[in-house]
Amino acid sequence: MIDHILVDLITAIRGSFDDALLQRQAVEERFQVDVFLGDVSFETSFSLPGEEQPPRVRADLSIDWPTWSQTAYRSWSIGEPPEELPEVVVEVALRIQRLAEPLPASAVLEALPRESPALGAEALLRSATTVEEVHSGDGDGEAVRWAVEATYEGSLRFEERHLEDPATIRPMTDVLSRWVASTLVQLADLPLAFLPPDRLAGG
Repeated sequence: MIDHILVDLITAIRGSFDDALLQRQAVEERFQVDVFLGDVSFETSFSLPGEEQPPRVRADLSIDWPTWSQTAYRSWSIGEPPEELPEVVVEVALRIQRLAEPLPASAVLEALPRESPALGAEALLRSATTVEEVHSGDGDGEAVRWAVEATYEGSLRFEERHLEDPATIRPMTDVLSRWVASTLVQLADLPLAFLPPDRLAGG
């Protein structure tokens, strides 16, 4: 087994989200390495339990491990204190999909906080909000479904204790998973009209 703080973080995320009773979308998981820059990224998605596929609400989680963090972690691991301790860039996209009618982004933003609870020293801040309109493929130009997605971004900064004892990462990922779970529940409870999965025309 690989002994690396990033692997420990991914393991903690999976455990925290499982304990929050969220359903992992296994086919959406990706572990990627940029062969030119050396950055490493992990992406996964979660939905509420019992949701049909595709789910009405979904959280897409992205973890980016930059090259400089790898350099800092390697220095720490060989006993050379780095100038800065490593960190990961975290992005959470909260998505409402399968909408049967257009929805102003403001209607969703009213149910979303401007930031997440603090994950260690920092919180994730809400950045972009996207309204998506999907059209049918038969050429009539009519929209057949809609989606709204709000993105939160920030950094999770490791402390010395996290590097020495990876078990201390778990409280931070527990905060993240509980916040995502409660926010997905709030979004799912909004009085919106959703299309059933078998009505998802146009791709």
